[in-house]
Formats: sequence, C-alpha cells, structure tokens
Amino acid sequence: MPDSFSLSGRTALVTGASRGIGAALAEGLARAGAQVMGVSRSGTAPNGVAAIALDLADPKACAALPTRLDFSRLDILVNAAGLSLPPGADELERFRQTLAVDLMAPYALTQALLPLLRASAHASVINITSINARMGFPGNPGYVAAKAGLAGLTRALAVDLAPIRVNAVAPGYVHTDMTAKSHADAGMHEQRRRHTLLGRWGRPDDMVGTVVFLASDAAAYVTGQEIFVDGGWTVNGLVQG
Repeated sequence: MPDSFSLSGRTALVTGASRGIGAALAEGLARAGAQVMGVSRSGTAPNGVAAIALDLADPKACAALPTRLDFSRLDILVNAAGLSLPPGADELERFRQTLAVDLMAPYALTQALLPLLRASAHASVINITSINARMGFPGNPGYVAAKAGLAGLTRALAVDLAPIRVNAVAPGYVHTDMTAKSHADAGMHEQRRRHTLLGRWGRPDDMVGTVVFLASDAAAYVTGQEIFVDGGWTVNGLVQG
C-alpha cells in the first residue's frame, strides 16, 4: 500500500515555488520521489528543486514555458501561485491583476502543458484554491472571485481533460507572507485561530500530504474534487465566546 503513494520516477511542475505553500509543495513532492521544477517570478525554489523564472501574468510567457523544459512528459502540475493585492486607488486594476495570476494563469499553463500531460499515464493537475472559494470574505473581491473561479475551472477541466485527473486543494488560514499581517496582529490571529476546530493556524507543510495523495496512484479514481485542508474552518458553524 505505501508504494501507491510514491512519486518515484514522476515529473512535477509547481508554480509559486519560491515561498509559502508553493515552496512547501515543491519540496514535499521532491521528498516523495518526484523530479520537481519550481516556477516563480523570482526564479528561486527550495533545495533539491530545479528553478525557472516566469511571470505568470504574461500569457505569452506561459504559452512558451514548454520550450524551456527538459521533460518529455509531465506527470504532475500544481498551480499553487497566488496573488493578493492591498486596496488601491484603482480597484478594477487590482481585480484584473489578481484574476490574471490566480485564475487565468492556471488555465493558460494547463493548456500550454497539455501535450506533456497527455504523454503521461499518471497525469494529475492540482489547483490550490482557498476557503475563499466557498465563503465570502471582506475587502478582496478579486481574490474571492479568482479562487471561486479556480474551483469551477477544476471541475470543468476534470470533465474536458479526462482521463487526466484534475483536483483542487483549498487551504484555510495558513501562516505565509500573504497572511503575515493578520498572523502578527494579536486580535486577528486569535479570531482566526478560534474559528478552526483544531485550534491553530495552518502551516504550509499541512498541505503536502493531501497534494502528494492527489498526485499519486493512491488517488487514481479521484477527479473533479476540491479537498478543504482548513482545520475545520468551513464546517464550524458557530464560533463560541
């Protein structure tokens, strides 16, 4: 049974691999045996992960990515890159930029890499959504819309690309650079901690097991699903006290 979780001999590409959840996933897939390419705007990745610089907001750069890879096939694609911008004077532009990275780029990359994915007998695409995909949160409509759209895109691609498996992982509040401000604020930190059933914030490494599962043969009959890894946030109907 443990062999079904092994990624030995598999090739993987992870976006957003320079930090946070993307870096943890790239490193975790490598530990599970995969040969991993980490994509980020800075062109950095964890030790043991090959790195490539790419601006995900540029559709032409996304389309050209396959020409920069040495892979003859791609077994695992993890769309983990995410953008969350602070409020600004031009809210429509903020909305557009967020959707460009968080929704358009995963679709563009999946389309560009489709020939390599179809060359694999084990192809798995994993999109990183958010609890925002299901719930309304204030102050960042572009992020909420993008993650909800990515959840819908996951289901649509599972239908259109079968037998390539397409699934999503939806993190809750995870301590990363994106959430650093609320994590450091005592009141906001405690509010978010208490909303979970497990009584703590998530860590990037908390996402690794679910992604390895979805990438592996252990999930060979799983597609079109969104798995919430949120410490129970989305099922906690009443926060007491």
